[in-house]
This record gives sequence, structure tokens and C-alpha cells, in this order.
Amino acid sequence: MTPGPHDQDSWADLDTMRVRYRRAGTGPALLLLHGSGSSLEAFDRIAPPLEADHDVIRPDLPGFGATGPRPDDDYRIETYTAFVDAFLDALDVGPVSVAGHSLGGNIAWNLALARPDRIDRLVLMNATGYPGKTLPLAMRLARNPLTRPLLLRSGSRRGTAAALRSAAGPGFRVPDALVDRVHAMNGRPGNREAFVRLARTDQQDNTGHLYRLAAPTLVLRGDAVDGQHFARDIPNCTETVLPGVGHLMPEEAPDAVTTAIRTFLGDLP
Repeated sequence: MTPGPHDQDSWADLDTMRVRYRRAGTGPALLLLHGSGSSLEAFDRIAPPLEADHDVIRPDLPGFGATGPRPDDDYRIETYTAFVDAFLDALDVGPVSVAGHSLGGNIAWNLALARPDRIDRLVLMNATGYPGKTLPLAMRLARNPLTRPLLLRSGSRRGTAAALRSAAGPGFRVPDALVDRVHAMNGRPGNREAFVRLARTDQQDNTGHLYRLAAPTLVLRGDAVDGQHFARDIPNCTETVLPGVGHLMPEEAPDAVTTAIRTFLGDLP
């Protein structure tokens, strides 16, 4: 397959779903996995420079974006891991570097544990997976039986803006375009319900196995984010802390994120 323009949508039929993805650039494969309540557009500002040296692939994960919900409502991390593995097979992609943000980072490191032969390098951007991590506002609302119906019924743009502002670092002003994009994607049929199901899913804690990770790993962490112990637990690991950056790392600090990733992958000295 020849990668196309970075803003061109492609579709793959997988697990009875139509999976939206974008693929552009030339070079070794680099998979970008977005976080919960987000979509592949979260990487719009970091994908183009990465495409100069890599075949960059970024899907809308099940439950989000234009891919939409899973028919079986299964949002366990191991199900996401199996999905990404099958997605790479469907695209005939061999060994790949994976950069994941938030939920995408959780999927990335679990994939590296399950399929170490598949992963060249690993980049974790404010990745999740540790049980003690503080939950974002939207997740807390989805888990609370009192506020859950409001989240499902209304899903107002004002609520989306509040959730994004609560996740951002103190110096980042959430742009209207970001609010509009996230609000529109989360308002697609079934996405809000999928987010609630994900938030209510009891995930297996696999952090005790992080010591087995063999892939060279870059941990990118905003200093305003807690629950990040990957640098402590992953053997072959480098950590970069971005001061003043909150949870929305690719949106808040795209230049710093791009430089860190390209340096780690060997594209820059």
C-alpha cells in the first residue's frame, strides 16, 4: 500500500467495524494511538513532521472518532490490544514503533508485552495503566451514577470545554476549534455510550509486568500529570518531563513532543 496525503481518510473492515485511519509518509512504520474521548485528529500537529521519516499510521480506536462503538461493547485493554494487532495485520505492517497518548499509551505498552516481536520502539505520552492515577473529569462523571445520565443525555459543548480545560496544563488556553472537534466526534452515534462503558470497565492491572518490556521506551510526561511510574518500572527507558504541560500533551506542546519523538527514533541528532 502506498501512503497517501496526511489528511486523507482510509477505511479498514475489521471486527465487524469500519475503522477509519490515515496513513502518510515514507520510512519505517510508526503507529500513533490517541486517548479516550479523542480521535486521530489529536495528532494533526505532530503527524506531518513525523511523516518526513516514517510511514505514519493513525486509526480512530473503537468507541471513538468515525470508527464508532464496538458491536460487542467490549472495551477491555486486552481487547484493544488484540484489535491493534489485527489492524496492523490487515494493513500488512510488520515491526512497528508505537507512540500512544493516554489510553493509547496504555494499549501500546500492553501490546509490547503481548507481542514483543512486533514492537521496535515505544513512546508513552502521559500513558495510563497505573491504578492510582487521578481520573480526568469526564471519566469521573461517567463513573458516578448520579452524573452519568447527564453525560449521556446532554453532552453539551460547554461540558466538553470544561472537561478539556480541566485536563490541560495551567498555561494552555483550550482553542475553540479543539472544543468543536472533540464535541462533534463524541456526539457521533454511540460514541458517548461507548465512553461510559469504557469508563465503567474494570481493567486488569498489568503494571507488575512492565519489567518484562524489552523495547526501547521513551516516556513523555507532563509535570502536571500524576500516576506516571513507567521510568521506574521499565528497564530500557528514557524519561522526558515537559514543564507546565497537562494531559493533552500532543495538543499543548506539539513542537516539544515532535522533537522528543524524532530524536528518540533517530531522525534528529
